[in-house]
Amino acid sequence: MYGLNLVCGLPTFLAPVQKKLTTMDPLKLVALDRDDIEVVSAHLQDAILKVADIRWRPNENRVVVCVNRFDWEAAQGTRNSSSPDFRRRRAVLRFDRVSACKCRDLSAVQKDQVLNLLAVSFAPRGSDDPAGTVTLTFSGGGMLRLEVECLEVELADLGPTWDAGCCPEHAIDAEPVQTAGFTQVSAAKQG
Repeated sequence: MYGLNLVCGLPTFLAPVQKKLTTMDPLKLVALDRDDIEVVSAHLQDAILKVADIRWRPNENRVVVCVNRFDWEAAQGTRNSSSPDFRRRRAVLRFDRVSACKCRDLSAVQKDQVLNLLAVSFAPRGSDDPAGTVTLTFSGGGMLRLEVECLEVELADLGPTWDAGCCPEHAIDAEPVQTAGFTQVSAAKQG
């Protein structure tokens, strides 16, 4: 981007070139409200992880989730082409100010159980209350519910992409998912 000017010997800086964003540039998002978490959720739809990738850190009031997220931006428009562009990338999702972590239809002892993340949502306790509940919904009915003082979430990509081979698809489930039956997750179960 720069070199020495041969006439005067001073550094010459080239005009900055507008970098065209390529598909799957490393992503870093912060969510502080309901609208922000919807954007994060869209980028995490169909992320794949194992139960062992979920870490509840009660002493830090933090939950960290490592995922392999699908690149929906690259997949758009290439789904029916002769060379579709289906990719994934390792990413980390961090929730701060977490006071409780509860799960349903997830077992901390089955650390190799593979999960498919469908959505991340936030429901405030009251209209002006920053505290509320973050819910991570997985295919098959599994859920992780986080009680938070306020919404403070970060999603950051960690490394290079790799070919996914196929594009995720879902059958439409006609029955609503019930939200009762959550169990408290203790730090001892995390191992």
